[in-house]
Amino acid sequence: MSSWHVGTVVETNSETPTGRSIIFDVPGWTGNLAGQHVDVRLSAPDGYQAVRSYSIASADDSQRVQLAVDKLPDGEVSPYLVDDLQVGDQVEFRGPLGGWFVWRPTDVGPVQLIAGGSGVVPLVAMARAHAAAKSTEEFRMLYSVREPADAFFASELQSLVSPHFALDWIYTRAAPEGAARPAGRITADDLARLAAPATSNPLVFVCGPTGFVETVATQLVELGHDPQRVKTERFGGK
Repeated sequence: MSSWHVGTVVETNSETPTGRSIIFDVPGWTGNLAGQHVDVRLSAPDGYQAVRSYSIASADDSQRVQLAVDKLPDGEVSPYLVDDLQVGDQVEFRGPLGGWFVWRPTDVGPVQLIAGGSGVVPLVAMARAHAAAKSTEEFRMLYSVREPADAFFASELQSLVSPHFALDWIYTRAAPEGAARPAGRITADDLARLAAPATSNPLVFVCGPTGFVETVATQLVELGHDPQRVKTERFGGK
C-alpha cells in the first residue's frame, strides 16, 4: 500500500457553481498515470479522520497534484474541499492508486472517453496526457452535463480539439442556443452517432454517477462493443 504524503494547497479555481479544482504541492510525489486516483484524509482537532477517494486531473511526473471536486450537499468531505480549503492549507494523500482504469501514451488504438458530470476528471488527465505526448491515436470525448455551466475544464477541453481529439457534448437539462440536440439524457442513439464505432474496437473509458455509468456501459455492449474493452469507474457520495 502506498504511503501517506502531505499536500499543501497552492492554487484553487472555480470550475462550476458547485465545484472547483485544487492544485497541491506534494513533496515526495513522483507522478501518476492518467486515470489514477488518490485517497484524501482529513483530520479534525479531536482526532476524527475521514478518508475519501478522488480522481486525479493531472498526469505527469511532477510533485504537483490537481484534483477537481464537486460538492455534495450531504457530503462529509467534498463541502470542505470546495468551500473551506484555502491556499496554504494541508491535507494528506495516499497514492497514486489504481492501474486498470488508466491510459498510457504508449497505448495503441482508438480511445473513447465518456463522462458524466465530475466524472470527467480522470478523463481530463487522459486527454492532457494524449496532448502532451503528441499522440496521433484517435481520441474522442463525449461529455454529458446538466447545462454548460456545470462542465469542468470546459475551455481547456475545447482547446484540445484537433484532428486527433474530438469533443462532443450532451446537455441533460438545458442546452445552449444552437446545440445539435435538445436537452435530455444520453441515449443509445447518441452513442451510435457520436461515439467511436464498435467496428473500430476502441478502448472505452466511462466515468460518472453509478446510474449514468451502468446505462452507458449497457448501451455500448448492446451496440456491439467488447465488454472487456469498456472500462468503468463510478462514484457515489463523498
